[in-house]
Amino acid sequence: MNNSILFRISSILWFIWGAVHMLAGVMTMRGPLTGDISAAVAGIADKVDPASLQMDYPAAAGAILGQHGFNLLWIGLVTLICAFYIWRGNRNAIYLAAITGGLADVGYFLFMDLGGYSNFMPGTVMTIFSATAIILSFYGLSRSSKT
Repeated sequence: MNNSILFRISSILWFIWGAVHMLAGVMTMRGPLTGDISAAVAGIADKVDPASLQMDYPAAAGAILGQHGFNLLWIGLVTLICAFYIWRGNRNAIYLAAITGGLADVGYFLFMDLGGYSNFMPGTVMTIFSATAIILSFYGLSRSSKT
């Protein structure tokens, strides 16, 4: 398999990952903005019974969720932009996507996946997408530096 195929597969994975996280960011920010903080919490912890999350959250919890949603939005946007450059094998874009998206998913994996609060789809699948994208692009880079 040549390097351009590795970069293109990685690019497609990052594009999907970025778009999903941008959407998740908007949906997460929408809850605090509309006053439905419970819906935002249930959207994040989608394996938990939504009825158990229905309560009056303090305004500060809404602000924290709003910040989390904003972070999801910009992290998704950065990786989505990187995807276009990764397609062409840009080393800096590969590193930026890996750091930005990869580290975001480490936190998700540790606290949501291992905690048992998220469903396999889409949460765990997106973690698999980012890990695969990182592995493929780094493998492509390592092969590029040897030639």
